Amino acid sequence: MTSARMHRCWSVAATLTVGASMLVALPASAAADGRRTYTGQIDGATYRVEMPREWNGTLLLYSHGYHPKGFPVDKVGLTNHPQSEKWLLDHGYALAASQFKDGGYGYQTHNALQDQIALLDWFTEKIEKPRRTVATGQSMGAVTATLLAERHPRRFAGAMNVCGNFDAQGTVNAELDVVYTVKTLLAPGQDIDLVRPKDPEASTTALVQAAERGMQTPQGRARLALAGAFSNVADWYSTHEPRPTALTERLRQQASWITGAHIQGFGGPIGHADLEPKAGGNPAWNTGVDYDRQLRNSAQKDLVKAAYKAAGLDLRDDLKRLAAAPRIAPDPQAVRFMHRYGVPRATAPVPMITAHNTGDGGAGNDQARWYADQVRRTGASDKLRQVFLERGSHCALSAAEEIVTLQTLLTRLDTGQWPTTSPDRMNTAARGFSEEYQTPVDFLTGTDKAAPPAFVGYTPPIFLRPSR
Repeated sequence: MTSARMHRCWSVAATLTVGASMLVALPASAAADGRRTYTGQIDGATYRVEMPREWNGTLLLYSHGYHPKGFPVDKVGLTNHPQSEKWLLDHGYALAASQFKDGGYGYQTHNALQDQIALLDWFTEKIEKPRRTVATGQSMGAVTATLLAERHPRRFAGAMNVCGNFDAQGTVNAELDVVYTVKTLLAPGQDIDLVRPKDPEASTTALVQAAERGMQTPQGRARLALAGAFSNVADWYSTHEPRPTALTERLRQQASWITGAHIQGFGGPIGHADLEPKAGGNPAWNTGVDYDRQLRNSAQKDLVKAAYKAAGLDLRDDLKRLAAAPRIAPDPQAVRFMHRYGVPRATAPVPMITAHNTGDGGAGNDQARWYADQVRRTGASDKLRQVFLERGSHCALSAAEEIVTLQTLLTRLDTGQWPTTSPDRMNTAARGFSEEYQTPVDFLTGTDKAAPPAFVGYTPPIFLRPSR
């Protein structure tokens, strides 16, 4: 889940638009190498399909992440990394994606589940029935891909998710904890609506300004660290810089996540202004939440303690302020909406692989652990493999890393057995790609710079606000 500055635009491409009903779009272009591009709309949802010169029978159906309102989308994305698209087409894979209704902005899983199946139906009717289809997803698109595989196991052979938010109800609650703490401790008495916002832009601006003021003092930095701890917000923001070690720099990078991904993102006032009309009310709550307990379970509790010590503040006083502040209750129908369109049952009916950065403060890797725990409870652990990359930022995989992750899943589908997902094996495989495939996506700064493969052994922290 990201704010507008956590994305970069796909390259501009011509798009053929047909009507808003279920209509057929002829190939928009046929390249000299025999590739074909199909674009159009199905029930108001723009789509793009790319066919290789010689198709191997596998279709990858991609679900994009959270796009804030107004985010410019010049081309329907088909992969997490643009360079992956080229390699996959060169190697015979067909690629397809829907942008979803309403331009694909805001929370879209309810539309995406319908639009992606409509596109798969179109592909089967107008091109050919795939030998197998793999659901892929990025960020919030991971919920879509996971639910597609759960609800249509006969139509999907497997799933691969990158930087996924798997529990959308848990996400909106965890982000409420962050903004609630910022408001209570850094903007007391200000007229800020965290949910059911009357003026979401003004409330967002007030929260951002409070966070920016907070970063100017040791006391403010400590309170921001406390806010971040309630969602395990990472203190590593950069794709290309090493993990910071100095306390002030760690707090600065964590605060960048808080302002960019949480206050201005899915769980902030602007995000609620988008989500609540779709959900039928506010789905987030913090009634009954024990923030002292949340902190004790947080992966960032030591950072909070260090920040409070440096600031000369009594942490217990601020926890008491949070306990005494007015709480927020949800609208039951909105909670039901989120569980229907944002919380997988984790039955894992088909094999799935996930990939996550260790320093992702936008879609925390604690959700990967939550999902794995849910899959284990349903007795389907053999269907799931998870890999991690020692890198800051959100969705910061190179094309080589994305492709190697996908190849691992495809081996499982081909043989019925998982190959080893050890960091050594994964990194060796990624190093086998040429330099053009070694540049991680850097959604935060847009910097294009090669980096060595970064698969690493890692155990994510516990997700603090799971939906179940």
